[in-house]
Amino acid sequence: MHIRVKKPSHSGSRYFNYKQYFSVVLMALSDSDYKFVIVDIGAYGSTSDSRILSASRMGERLRQNQLVLPEPSRLPGSAGPPAPFVIVADEGFALSPHLMRPFPRRDLDDRKRIFNYRLTRAHRYVECAFGILSSKWRVFQSSIQMKPYNVTLVIQACVMLNNFTRIHDASTDADLGLNMTSSVSLDLSRPGRPGTAGLAVREIFADYFSSPEGALSWQMDVIRGSR
Repeated sequence: MHIRVKKPSHSGSRYFNYKQYFSVVLMALSDSDYKFVIVDIGAYGSTSDSRILSASRMGERLRQNQLVLPEPSRLPGSAGPPAPFVIVADEGFALSPHLMRPFPRRDLDDRKRIFNYRLTRAHRYVECAFGILSSKWRVFQSSIQMKPYNVTLVIQACVMLNNFTRIHDASTDADLGLNMTSSVSLDLSRPGRPGTAGLAVREIFADYFSSPEGALSWQMDVIRGSR
């Protein structure tokens, strides 16, 4: 995801992307619940997707098989050899044992065309995750007027809050231990909402942000999906 930013001083064309504006790149893996699992933030907008992945810690760990992916297993209903678990990506990335991309668009037969269609249907979850992020956190709707370091902090905060709201937006009474009506949700994109939901949010955050160690613990729990 290219995030529009003000041109940093003395940066030349490093942040100028192929869409003809200045940006930093949010490279992310998302799951089928539209939560972000791993993120890499701050690459120059002029850098290609494949190069960003290759140079990132995410890409390095993927190459070295250190992402703790599940062991290969047989596909459902198949008696064939075990298949590896893969990351679904688009044409901007190189094929690898744990990264699946579509066939090139030239010389497609029916079998390859159907495969590309199915892979695209799986990839739409990733596109929707980025769409939810940009629509919920309106800072992404215009150019961010900050220095690159602060832009990175803003994106990090939005990613964590996105995961938090994906987990808690549909919380039931049992999840929160509160008696709330179905019309109340923990939508943190509208700060200062009155009512029980606001109390719930303060109670959730109070346990974590009473100390710097608690804040760090909350960040890690949100990224892991346990909060």
